[in-house]
Amino acid sequence: MLEVIGAGLPRTGTTSMKAALDRLGFGPCFHTFEVLRRPDLADRWLPACSGEPLDWERTFAGYRSTQDWPAAFFWRELAAAYPRAKVVLTVRDPHAWYTSFRVLGSADPRGPLRPEDAAEAVRPVVAALERMRPLFEHIARTVFGEDVRLGEKMPEEDRAVAAYHRHLAAVRAAIPAERLLVFDVRQGWEPLCAFLGAAPPPAEPFPHLNDAASFRRMFQLMRTEGRLHTPFPPDP
Repeated sequence: MLEVIGAGLPRTGTTSMKAALDRLGFGPCFHTFEVLRRPDLADRWLPACSGEPLDWERTFAGYRSTQDWPAAFFWRELAAAYPRAKVVLTVRDPHAWYTSFRVLGSADPRGPLRPEDAAEAVRPVVAALERMRPLFEHIARTVFGEDVRLGEKMPEEDRAVAAYHRHLAAVRAAIPAERLLVFDVRQGWEPLCAFLGAAPPPAEPFPHLNDAASFRRMFQLMRTEGRLHTPFPPDP
């Protein structure tokens, strides 16, 4: 049963938010990195790759919150399916966001790693990404335009920033104010804890994980060392 739904676009602090929600007891939090750590989870999303509806209970079985695409793309459907869940819309300076967002198209400058070329240890991860690629491409085209191709043709800055503002406006218009937190991770623990009813705030600093650096390092190590690296601790 989802308790917190992330509605922010990728590269708006969603990696930091996953770490924060896990720390506050709203985990496990589903994030793109979860599919990489558990490649079998990709199968839960396969119906959406062909335009079929998803069984949300199955898709998020074992999770209490969400962040990042693909989950955040379905914020409207999830908000309706889980009417008691709170919605967090992560935001940042739109031009800084665009610079980071372009990592989706350049995190691995050599292009997508194919399963047949991957080391045995990471082959399931690469195969999971390949199975989900049609869904990510559909999401990108829906948000930014039909001619966008992840890793090939990314939207220009003005166009992407306009889409960013449309997204924020849509979420604000659809979700009642008492159910929505518009949140910049630089604000730290206090507003998030107050919104979620998680008090007192943790004594340690709010997690600030670099999404772009994490993805670059992940792809690099899959190629050079045949191992998966994520910014999160291993599962217990």
